[in-house]
Amino acid sequence: MNILALESSTTSAKAMLYDTSDHTYTIEAKAYPQYFGDATLHDAESVFLETATLGKKLCAGKRVDAVTLGGTWHSVLLCDADFRPVTPVYQWSNTEPAEICSLLRKDEQYTRGYYQRTGCMVNAIYPSFKLRMLRAHGFPLEAYFIADQGTYNAFRLTGEKTVTASMLSGEGFLNVNEQRLDRTVLNELGIGERNFARIVAHNESHPLTAKGAALLGTVPGIPVLPACPDGALNQIGAGALRRGIMTISVGTSGALRVATPNPVLPEIPSIWCYLAPETWLSGAAISGCCNCVDWYKNTMFGSEITYEQIERELDSEHSTPVFLPFLFGERCPGWRDERLGGFSAVTPLHSRYHFYHGVLEGILFNLYQCYLAIRTIHGVPKRVKLSGGIVHSPFWLQMCADIFGLEMEVDDAAHGSLMGAVALGLEKLGVLGKLTDFATEPRQTILPNANLSSMYEKKYERYLYYYQSFGGEIKR
Repeated sequence: MNILALESSTTSAKAMLYDTSDHTYTIEAKAYPQYFGDATLHDAESVFLETATLGKKLCAGKRVDAVTLGGTWHSVLLCDADFRPVTPVYQWSNTEPAEICSLLRKDEQYTRGYYQRTGCMVNAIYPSFKLRMLRAHGFPLEAYFIADQGTYNAFRLTGEKTVTASMLSGEGFLNVNEQRLDRTVLNELGIGERNFARIVAHNESHPLTAKGAALLGTVPGIPVLPACPDGALNQIGAGALRRGIMTISVGTSGALRVATPNPVLPEIPSIWCYLAPETWLSGAAISGCCNCVDWYKNTMFGSEITYEQIERELDSEHSTPVFLPFLFGERCPGWRDERLGGFSAVTPLHSRYHFYHGVLEGILFNLYQCYLAIRTIHGVPKRVKLSGGIVHSPFWLQMCADIFGLEMEVDDAAHGSLMGAVALGLEKLGVLGKLTDFATEPRQTILPNANLSSMYEKKYERYLYYYQSFGGEIKR
């Protein structure tokens, strides 16, 4: 049997065709063109078609037995009564509601109440605050369907308006205690349950329509599973739904996650808590990762030199500037979406290579801040699984293990979220008993260097000094 997994991620369309008989797979990926002047806005139909086209390429001459879908956890758009897009898709990286959130965070009671009900912070990444912005721009929210890219993709393939509770959870709409749409949030926005697609379980499928089949180059009637969020799928694909396993994803953005049987919400808001298929995820995330690396490389080196060539000039013990990776605002641990990034502790001896090195360090120091918050609540993990663009850089991989002082596992699968979507298909087809049975074996284990770990401890203290020195609100 073959499972087709489709994912519309933050920066690219992805597809995987997985053969259950021999566990082999083929992957296609393509970066999106820039649909608008602002890269944080997507065109829903164009993204869908880019994703479907990759699926059709993989399906050529092959039988497909199930289609599974993935999408980003924090995207939102408004659709009309026929589910046609009325607005662009606002990605998590869009920080337009930052001023709205900054004002709301001054009300500590409101901030804590929202956090304790939804597991989310008052921050511009969350769709519920982007809806406040759209309402301020004159959109009567009650007149539209509220959707995300993954939910829109599912509609285009099945004709059914459905959304998973897991997707809603990471969007700031789900009450974690009641596992239903949060009534306080709905009342504040002037909307109701009627404005959302029907909430379905992650394993409730609907048949592929004739139009959907034509787009994918296959036959109608195939079961299509609803879209699940990339973060949850990454956890599944890493075989990390069992307790004691932490995943660290260092891609466009970064995230650390651990599975928990129940919601975990500390009294003081710090880490987030979202519902995932068959479990809860407790974690933290940062907005600046490979997007910061790409920004610096493209700005200072251009196409004249490769990432590999740059890293051959780096040395772990080089003096480096301090980089605060907040080009797209701050998520964890401070949740100040109005923050800006920048360099500090710069000397005349620093070359563009030292700055590049500093970017790599600053990203990992921000992730390490998040790890310390998670460790305080969940303890030291038994295993750590590392994924994302970082796995293509041996230098950065080793730096990560050294800064965290932990043994890191790198799995063989290059696209964990796609593999997680495949696992949902395996469960649906009866090949996999339950999602917690899905496991992966590491192809590489990175051991920390004790001497370098000691050096990075001192560098981290320097990073914290500048992080705290520029801790106030920074006006854009």
